[in-house]
Amino acid sequence: MKQFLDQLSEEMGAAFEKAGFDAALGRVGISNRPDLCEYQCNGAMAGAKKYGKKPIDIANAVAEELKASGTFSSVEAVMPGFLNLNVNEEYLAAYVREMLASDKFGVEAPEKPLKIVIDYGGPNVAKPLHVGHLRPAVIGESIKRIARFAGHDVTGDVHLGDWGLQMGLVIVELGERQPDLPYFDEAYEGEYPEEPPFSLKELEEIYPTASAKSKSKEDDPEEVKQAAKEYHARALQATREMQQGRRGYRALWKHIMAVSLPDLKENYRKMDIEFDLWMGESDVNDLIPAMVDDMKAKGLAHISEGALVVDVKEESDKKELPPCMILKSDGAANYETTDLATILWREKELKPDKILYVVDKRQELHFVQVFRCARKCGLVREETGLEFIGFGTMNGPGGKPFKTRDGGVLQLKALLDEIAEKMHTKIRETENADAPMSEEEAWQTARITALAALKYGDLSNQAAKDYIFDVERFTASEGDTGPYLLYTMARIKSILRKYEEKAGASLPAELAASFPIPEGKAMKALCQDISGFIRMIDEAFAERAPHKVCAYLYQMANDLNSFYHETKILAEPDEKKQAGYIGLIRAVLAVMEECIGLLGFSAPERM
Repeated sequence: MKQFLDQLSEEMGAAFEKAGFDAALGRVGISNRPDLCEYQCNGAMAGAKKYGKKPIDIANAVAEELKASGTFSSVEAVMPGFLNLNVNEEYLAAYVREMLASDKFGVEAPEKPLKIVIDYGGPNVAKPLHVGHLRPAVIGESIKRIARFAGHDVTGDVHLGDWGLQMGLVIVELGERQPDLPYFDEAYEGEYPEEPPFSLKELEEIYPTASAKSKSKEDDPEEVKQAAKEYHARALQATREMQQGRRGYRALWKHIMAVSLPDLKENYRKMDIEFDLWMGESDVNDLIPAMVDDMKAKGLAHISEGALVVDVKEESDKKELPPCMILKSDGAANYETTDLATILWREKELKPDKILYVVDKRQELHFVQVFRCARKCGLVREETGLEFIGFGTMNGPGGKPFKTRDGGVLQLKALLDEIAEKMHTKIRETENADAPMSEEEAWQTARITALAALKYGDLSNQAAKDYIFDVERFTASEGDTGPYLLYTMARIKSILRKYEEKAGASLPAELAASFPIPEGKAMKALCQDISGFIRMIDEAFAERAPHKVCAYLYQMANDLNSFYHETKILAEPDEKKQAGYIGLIRAVLAVMEECIGLLGFSAPERM
């Protein structure tokens, strides 16, 4: 289906043409003065110079052509040449009925669906997920769902950090604690134990301990600084030896992966985040030597200060752009190397039209270098789009990073548990005394609502902006929050259940059949909300903007609650009118359910 505004623009364009002007001037937009009209067209202003006429004369001529229009209930030309428009209620209802009868509410498959790879998540193996992992996972998952809904072929890849320094740190620390393990004996030729030499809980303690030992502060004594420097050097050496195939270290790497991955997958599952590929940096390790040799053979890679680099600066650059480092001075690969090899693998195996990277915006320089290097070295086709979607930081109250009480980084599961406990308390305080929830239902509802609070609190902000995640505000049942949306949806479900009980029959499957012609401002506002669904999806996909879905949902929830407060739905004596009200709120609920699915959460039956 065409967007509703496009259909209005076609009608307006035809009127401009009949009046002797260019049809392209008939572009219709949502009014910026809703107190005066619902829609507006400013084409007469743009056409004045071209046709040598006063804007108001053009507007009057066009308005005259629309007097008999079945699309607009009123068309008014106002000084200095604006066209104020209100849409015909029957025309609006007919459009919405067609949407409701269509697959995906009228969102059509594109003529040429794109093959898209989305790189999001990016956790480092051997570490638990913490709040810093929230944004890439939540934003990336939503962009993936929106792109699929828009009709594109999308592959989501977690892109694990499983080949870097954290592995060397774990190996060194484990070697200090258990030096007699066979993994550290280079002469050992037997089979290594099948069982890992550590549990998940122990691994989660080993890494931060090792990381702390490898760092020092400015005011530390010299011996502490020297010890940290030496420890860090040993970790780098262990990382390099693991990457180069040292047998015992590779065996430990496999143990780290075997212990970490199930926990990572379980934590993402709890957040309803799914990846099609669970690939890591290690998966492209074997591609690196040939890739580097090719860069050298083409004369693109050269030695600079001991490292192998590719120059990526361009004449148009206003700022100096450092070269892209391919191999460090000791010959080891780095993030640039594995990102380039990953692009090479994706190009060869998946042949995507676009690769989207949902990454902290502070890494923009890194990706500028990587993208330019990939193109310069021929790792991707010219037509393959490489797109950086940078997100801002998520902070706690006061604008400071989230921390635990002892100053550590807050784990994601701890944040989810904290929010779920708050929601459980609120549910128990506000539940219907005549129909209390069981403890199991209360906790299930709390967890669903906690996830909505967490995800909506993040996604309702523009991705590129920093924001403060205030648990109290984002768990509120009023305002622009996930729980507010779920309370609104639960209200609709409650009304529908009571209506079915009263009628003694189930509601018809077809949404379009009972959709009414709107009467009154509140009903019409909801119809207009629904009519904007296709436009919202198009914009959310084109701009990679889940916050547009959030804004659409919030507007719809507000309009639904305004309608609810001024309309006696279940007490309406006119059965036909009541059936129309029910048809309207059913449609609203169906659209809201689709939208929250695009954001990555669901709604409970009651709250």
